[in-house]
Amino acid sequence: MDPRLESAKDWFFECLTSRLVSVFEAMTGARPQIRCEAGKAPEAGGLRWRQPFRGAPGAVWIEAPEKHWVEAGNQILRGAGIEDADGPTIRSTYVEILGQALSGIAQDFSSRLGREVACSEGGESQGPADAHWGRLTVQFEGQFAGTAEMAAGIEESLLEALLPVEAPLKAAAGAQEGPAITAKTFDLLLDVELPVSISFGRARVALKDVIKLTTGAIVELNRSISEPVEVIVNNCVIARGEVVVVEGNFGVRIQEVISRQERLRTLN
Repeated sequence: MDPRLESAKDWFFECLTSRLVSVFEAMTGARPQIRCEAGKAPEAGGLRWRQPFRGAPGAVWIEAPEKHWVEAGNQILRGAGIEDADGPTIRSTYVEILGQALSGIAQDFSSRLGREVACSEGGESQGPADAHWGRLTVQFEGQFAGTAEMAAGIEESLLEALLPVEAPLKAAAGAQEGPAITAKTFDLLLDVELPVSISFGRARVALKDVIKLTTGAIVELNRSISEPVEVIVNNCVIARGEVVVVEGNFGVRIQEVISRQERLRTLN
């Protein structure tokens, strides 16, 4: 393999390992050990998940045999005080683990590529998975000691996209045509509608506490009343401001437009 691709693959598996550790630690309160090693594509029959992305080509694959995804799901449920969960609950919990880890990977891709990358609709797939694979062994310790193994793969097109971009040399004629083409493309983009939302704050809540939420429960956020709210466009913070009322509707008066570098940091 091209050394640059090998380096990008190593970076991907380091990010994936870190994200999985963070997810398990946040949901169980205990930090597992994860070992990653190169490996062949897993045999068909396990729960195989394919995750494509908006803003990047290709996809990431994660597959685990049933006994291992059951162990991973049970670790989360036990941490929340739930014993003897049924199959669908364990399965959905495992899929939630993958969802959170892969959302984190999308943020890592955003930082590396310098543009927004987000998870699009993923799902189970039993089709052929032509990818660069690695084996992950998750070792849980403590009261509920156990081991869960899974295989992760990254498709070649996505791996190539993670390489440093080298600007191609343009011929003089091509360089003259470039601005006009770019201007037309930009004019088309100006009519694209993007979702805008306002964030008053965030909170990290243990799964066992989420399950206990009822009507009237209060979740404390990480932002005080005096702090500005965040203006989010397509999952990226672009500005901060204060809440106002405009003809009976809530609105936000922009106080600060953040820099491109800070926008990328808010994705992490």
